[in-house]
Amino acid sequence: MTDPYYQDDYVTLYHGDSLKLLDQLDFDVIVTDPPYGISVNTRGASTGRGSNGRTSSGNAVSPSRDYPPIHGDDKPFDPLPLLALNLPTVLFGANHYGSRLPDASRWLAWDKLDGLTSKRDIGFNDQADCELAWTNLGGPARLYSQRWMGAMKSGEDRMTARRHPTEKPVELMRWVLAQCPDGIVLDPFAGAGSTLRAAKDLGRQAIGIELEEQYCKTIVGRLAQEVLAI
Repeated sequence: MTDPYYQDDYVTLYHGDSLKLLDQLDFDVIVTDPPYGISVNTRGASTGRGSNGRTSSGNAVSPSRDYPPIHGDDKPFDPLPLLALNLPTVLFGANHYGSRLPDASRWLAWDKLDGLTSKRDIGFNDQADCELAWTNLGGPARLYSQRWMGAMKSGEDRMTARRHPTEKPVELMRWVLAQCPDGIVLDPFAGAGSTLRAAKDLGRQAIGIELEEQYCKTIVGRLAQEVLAI
């Protein structure tokens, strides 16, 4: 078994390939934002939009910047290894690979504009106005609103530079975890660690796996902060 990269009373983080570690870990719930192949189309051809190394914004108030690579984003995402575990699961970006998922009633929608009107308030916008997450949790679809459009952000990290090109606000991830049953949470594509930070804030046990070490270092820095009183 691979030694943890980081561990505290709530969170254990591994630096490695999630597909090679899944069968070595015990967990009850999966919540993740996987690399879903934004740099390829449905036929596997390059779109020129890959998030490996550099991302750009169509928003003048949020300039382009460099990031470490997102491993696996150069091919379509296959959710089957996670679905085969038959656990409560939340998968962000699922509208990009919905044909490979079962039908589900309870999708989670994150409204990133939260009252903004794209053309009037932020000009040209090449980012999504909202993001969708597939779940097998059952019940009706749910909506969460938090502004997260370029530099126009709300919440705890509104003054913090984005740590990852697809980073989620920790408030969103706390809301997502509140939709899920109790138990140990696994995020096999931990990224900047928002899911892990949210779990720790809620006093939940969580396991994260991240292949890029620079993001592991980012996660450790976030987890070292004092737990919020929720």
